[in-house]
Amino acid sequence: MKENLGLQLSIIVPVYNVEEYIRPCIESIFRQDLDEDTFEVIIVNDGTEDRSMEVIQDIIEQHKNIIILNQENQGLSIARNNGITMAKGEYIFMPDSDDLLIEHSLKPLLEKAIESKADLVVADFLTMTNEEIHNFGSIQQNKFIYSEKTGEQLFLEDLSPYECFVWRTIYKRDYLIKANLSFYPGIRFQDIPFTHECYLKAKKCLRVFWILNIYRKWTGASTGTFTLEKAKDFCVAIAKTWELTNLNLNNAEEIKLHENIWTSFSVMICNTCHMLQNDSERIELIDFLRTLINDLHFRNGIKQKVISYMYRNMPHVYIRLRYLYGLVFEDILLPFYNQQLRRLSIK
Repeated sequence: MKENLGLQLSIIVPVYNVEEYIRPCIESIFRQDLDEDTFEVIIVNDGTEDRSMEVIQDIIEQHKNIIILNQENQGLSIARNNGITMAKGEYIFMPDSDDLLIEHSLKPLLEKAIESKADLVVADFLTMTNEEIHNFGSIQQNKFIYSEKTGEQLFLEDLSPYECFVWRTIYKRDYLIKANLSFYPGIRFQDIPFTHECYLKAKKCLRVFWILNIYRKWTGASTGTFTLEKAKDFCVAIAKTWELTNLNLNNAEEIKLHENIWTSFSVMICNTCHMLQNDSERIELIDFLRTLINDLHFRNGIKQKVISYMYRNMPHVYIRLRYLYGLVFEDILLPFYNQQLRRLSIK
């Protein structure tokens, strides 16, 4: 590498049991028109138990800018944190190992990031199934259009609680270090608190209307099923996001943060009541959340206020009533009602 030029980008790819998908991911990284002297690829082998590292061994041997970090399995958060610690690039990009980059999509984003010195550069993405990816050819990108925003504007205008995806953003390394930003270890859904904190603390950001990558939607992904263990991870992610209410937020930021947490809370409770079949598990889950956030509360409308009161004062009653509501209304009455509407529309 030409050290006098410095590294512009560090691409961190955690690898754990993605034998079927890791090769296309790494191959897509080297289809970005980037000079290999200007970026590094840090592959974090998180104690993978399959042939993930073997299937990309030839790629590793072909490129001098690939660095391998081997560690015992510690989870995605620590793998990313360790990759960030090792990174030397001005900017950091963290694609998931089962996703793909759109060909020639990264270079314009990196060039604009370096030119603007933005803390965050947030791009667009496509969502595809395995079959759709298999049949995917190429796309014609629209004109490279971007909007410069403060972190506050990006948080208020662009952050959806359903799309806290780390892999759609290029991060300034110095910003992550100075803002003391890292992933909370040992849980899934770690993207949620991390992305909220990144947006809230950032100063200069770019929202770019340019497709960077393809998000692979498959049933084997870490969020594909919902167990008690994953539900508890979701609770921790909600709790870590709730801690951000202690930041010096303005009124608009506080309202938006509460609404995003409400969304995450509602999704978690809905999944709990639909997918955890044992009453004891649902009780254990709500008790666990209350040990993390005893004072969780929401104030936007009667529904939020009632649920907040029940959560704090009668959590077991609340979770059982929510389960019965899902069982009777969402699983029986609502499908029946929709079926009758469809029959009427056919007639």
